[in-house]
Amino acid sequence: MKIAIVCYPTFGGSGVVATELGIALADRGHEVHFVTYRQPVRLGLLNNKIHFHEVHVPEYPLFKYQPYELALSSKLVDTIKLYGIELLHVHYAIPHAYAGYMAKKMLAEENIHIPMITTLHGTDITLVGKHPFYKPAVTFSINKSDVVTSVSESLKAQTLDIFDIRNEIEVIPNFIDKRKYSSSFTDCQRSLMAEDHEKIVTHISNFRKVKRIPDVVQIFNKIQKEVPAKLVMVGEGPEKAGAEKLCEELGISERVIFLGNSNEIDRILCFSDLFLLPSESESFGLAALEAMMNKVPVISSNTGGIPEVNEQGVTGFLSDVGDVDEMAENALKILSDDAVLEKFKANAVKSAEKFDILNVLPLYEAVYKKAYESRFNKTFS
Repeated sequence: MKIAIVCYPTFGGSGVVATELGIALADRGHEVHFVTYRQPVRLGLLNNKIHFHEVHVPEYPLFKYQPYELALSSKLVDTIKLYGIELLHVHYAIPHAYAGYMAKKMLAEENIHIPMITTLHGTDITLVGKHPFYKPAVTFSINKSDVVTSVSESLKAQTLDIFDIRNEIEVIPNFIDKRKYSSSFTDCQRSLMAEDHEKIVTHISNFRKVKRIPDVVQIFNKIQKEVPAKLVMVGEGPEKAGAEKLCEELGISERVIFLGNSNEIDRILCFSDLFLLPSESESFGLAALEAMMNKVPVISSNTGGIPEVNEQGVTGFLSDVGDVDEMAENALKILSDDAVLEKFKANAVKSAEKFDILNVLPLYEAVYKKAYESRFNKTFS
């Protein structure tokens, strides 16, 4: 099948999932076309089954804000016609499902009908979507999709609570490719980050307010008072400068390493002992899943879809949002005893394997099959 995928090409969870899904679909023999404004960061070398089509947005002084949705919908029309695309899968309700629907309507004028699957990832629902300015457009886009999927039961419930949705929402969880972690590094270069007697605590995010970056620093501050440790902070975003300042105020700057964005997440997690995710909200918790697959237990909040990933007392611990003291206490339960740490590490990777892409990919293919066959009465292949 020829599939067009629309996503954000950034380090965010939705872009990572969309890219990894496209690569896996290509491995299964499907022809995949990514349509976005930049080549996705997780998309390596292109091959005869994977194609990238850049969306160019011309600069016009007439517009205060350049119309990306208009450019995207036009690019989708051209791509679908030129390459004979059979199915459109968009990640995020707005602007992608909105642009996808407009492309569908333009194509229908030429008697070209293509099913559209919309996957909801979180911010499009919990933050942007419920704003009064955008809520009607989000509701419209979801209801005009042929199939709607959500990455967690929690996000599905939130969507149905916030919007007047007539479509059924199918939950297909985020995933991870176990094969990429099947061969461990012979040298994680742990010595570059910490001394042999120090534990390494890690946080990876886009450093937005919702990630509660000050809580990460405060939790680590309490940890390092009891256990020799270093904190590795991976990512860029508006909260980074404040975190650096807080580290200075607490006198722990020399124990905290800010790495910025990185394409070597697996190598960083390879030498990590604990992962912190005290977020205000998470639709799924993909960063926690990546940590777990790398044998890193997780200390997290109990919000959104995180409890569907991080098992209390098994792969880590969950606490109420903002309960820095309990999170630090739980972290010390794991880090203070090497035998306990090894047990949590083993539990983490075992639990993460349930979300292996080979288990999740057939769920997406089943959704594609249903959308394609119901619209065209043809056999999916």
